[in-house]
Order: sequence, then structure tokens, then C-alpha cells
Amino acid sequence: MKTKRTPKNKTMPVRNFIKRNFLHFNSAVLVDAAEAYLAHLEKGGKMLVTLAGAMSTAELGITLAELIRRDKVHAICSTGANLEEDIFNLVAHDYYERVPHYRQLTPDDESALRERGMNRVTDTCIPEEEAMRRIERAVLKFWQKADREGKSYFPYEYMYSLIRRGSLKSFYQTDPRNSWVVAASEKNLPIFTPGWEDSTLGNIFVANVLKKNIGRFDVVKSGLQQMAFLVDWYRANSKANPIGFFQIGGGIAGDLPICVVPMIRQDLEEDCRLWGYFCQISDSTTSYGSYSGAVPNEKITWEKLGADTPRFIIESDATIVAPLIFAYVLGL
Repeated sequence: MKTKRTPKNKTMPVRNFIKRNFLHFNSAVLVDAAEAYLAHLEKGGKMLVTLAGAMSTAELGITLAELIRRDKVHAICSTGANLEEDIFNLVAHDYYERVPHYRQLTPDDESALRERGMNRVTDTCIPEEEAMRRIERAVLKFWQKADREGKSYFPYEYMYSLIRRGSLKSFYQTDPRNSWVVAASEKNLPIFTPGWEDSTLGNIFVANVLKKNIGRFDVVKSGLQQMAFLVDWYRANSKANPIGFFQIGGGIAGDLPICVVPMIRQDLEEDCRLWGYFCQISDSTTSYGSYSGAVPNEKITWEKLGADTPRFIIESDATIVAPLIFAYVLGL
């Protein structure tokens, strides 16, 4: 099949570039997945996006935030790290340091970074004081207020409070339009964060309970409560139209939400739609016992996907692939 050539004197939009050049192998699957994403939305479907790895520190928010603002994402399931690191970047961007030669760092080099309070994520160092401790001082007030009032909230609800009440606005060091959490707050999207306790703020919360600065652990709602919340959200939002599942990486961010369908169908013994679309970007080898490396077809046996569900797996680097798919869906 012949592809139309774009005149040399015209700028080629991202979508046109991808359609012209991404014709085979993983790149062709990227196009198929993006087209199916669009088709799913055009039929009235909704989309849940899951975030594993360090996608916030990779600044995925530059494209994801716009996707949220244009109503092309309707819920997020994120690691606690991705939830907080989007906010860390928002308030401490100018203090971040890039280490392009990170593969050559010695243990002594790493120790020197630690002494300076620089927490390394691949080639990017997050500053302890300007990011973690700045957010701790702000969010601790909300944790303590909930404790005094005998209330409990999900981790993302505390982040929304920080944003909506302007607690961090004076510290913004990057455009808030590039923050996916800010965009999600504006749209009031639910953000499920299974395993939140292994995040930096989760560690800080536990430390404050142990230091008696907070009186109750249930000031922050648990993963079990998040699962129940997800059940309610899925029931309500899948009645009229199917919900798609766009998974970035593997791990708990993908594992928790994908299970909601078999839970409703098999454990609650209620009828509900299967996931209506599935795409995973992963560099995990399939399978060697790796759940994150399970191919989409395997999910049919668990009653998560159907035989006719559009499903894709793109075995590549999510920091490259996800922004391209999002740009494609946005029509950039």
C-alpha cells in the first residue's frame, strides 16, 4: 500500500509522522493501539490509565495532563510514587539535577549525591528538602486536621486539597498545565493508589504516626478500601459504555484495577462488562512467572478480557511510547 508523501516545505504533525514511519513491528502496534484507543472513545467508551515506574519524574504529565483535560482519560491507577513525584516536580523543578552519565557513577559518587540530599531516579535527582520535605510540611497539616475531625481520605484527596486550596501555589516552578495531578484535580478524576505505603509520603505518614504527630493510621484509607471504591466506580461507569484499560509498565498499578472485573463477576456474582480495550506498554519479558509480563490473551482465562476485546502489547520503553500514543490520540 502506498503512503502519501508530505511536501518537504510543510511541517509534519506527530500523528502524520507516526502513520508514515511506524509501519512494522512494535511501531506498527503503537499505531494500531492508538487507533483503537480513538475508536474506543468515539463509541462512547471511557479509559482508565495505569502508571507504574517513574513516569511522573519522566514528565509524562506534559502529554497526559492534556489528555485528561480533553476528557480522553477518566480514571488513573498510580503507584504512590507517581502520584507524589508529579507534585514534587511541580514545586521543585528548578532544583532537580540531571545526571546523563548515571551509568558511570561509582558507589562513592552515589554516596556524594546522598550527602547532598539528592535522590536519584535513573538520570534525574530529586532534591530532598525542596521536594519531599516541602510537601511533607504542607500535607501534614491536612493529615492532622483529618485526624482531629475523625475523618479518613484517599491519598489523592490530600493532593487535591493541597492543589485546590493553593497551599503549594507560591512554590510552583513549572507550568501547572504540565502536571497530570493538577489536571486530574480540575476534572475531579479518581486516582487509585494501591500500595501507597511504599511511597515516600507513605513512609513519611507512618513515621508521623509513630512519632505521635498523627493519632490514627486510618487517616489515610487503605488499599482494601480503594478496591471497594474501584468496584463502585466501575459499576457506575460501565453501565452504559465499556471502559478501556491503558497500562504503562506492570506491577501493582496495573494488577489492582485489572482484577475488578473478575471480582465483580466471580466473587460478587454480579454481571458487568469486561474491559473493552486493553493496551500494555512493557519491557517485561513474557513470561518466566512474571505477572507483569503476561500477554493479553492470558487475561481472557481470568475473565478480565473477552476474545473480541481489542488488545495490544507494545514491548518497548514507556517513556518514549506513551507520549507518542498520547500525542497521536490528541491529534498533535
